[in-house]
Amino acid sequence: MSRRFPRLLDRSALALSGLCLVHCLAGSLLVTLFAASGDWLGHDVHFIGLALALPLAAVALWRGVARHGRAAIALLGALGITLMAASLLAGHGGAELPLSVAGVALLGLAHWWNLRAAR
Repeated sequence: MSRRFPRLLDRSALALSGLCLVHCLAGSLLVTLFAASGDWLGHDVHFIGLALALPLAAVALWRGVARHGRAAIALLGALGITLMAASLLAGHGGAELPLSVAGVALLGLAHWWNLRAAR
């Protein structure tokens, strides 16, 4: 497999993390957009985002660990995914936003460290 593939996985995961962070922080604008868009941009977007993030993070981070041997990076990513999943259980309002932002930030940091460690 190409040496570029693991880097592509982490870069894709970073892009997905960035999109999630923008989604979380631009709440009022996005709520208005979601309300106007009907069902296709409803609350399910959070489940879809987690469903995309989970396998992408697992493959990218574990491939990185196999290459550089730093399991702490994958554990940081797992903590990020856990916080993201916990935010779904929290529901709208309350702890949802802080859990989402913290989870996405930790997962993004793990992918960034994974890219750096694999060099």
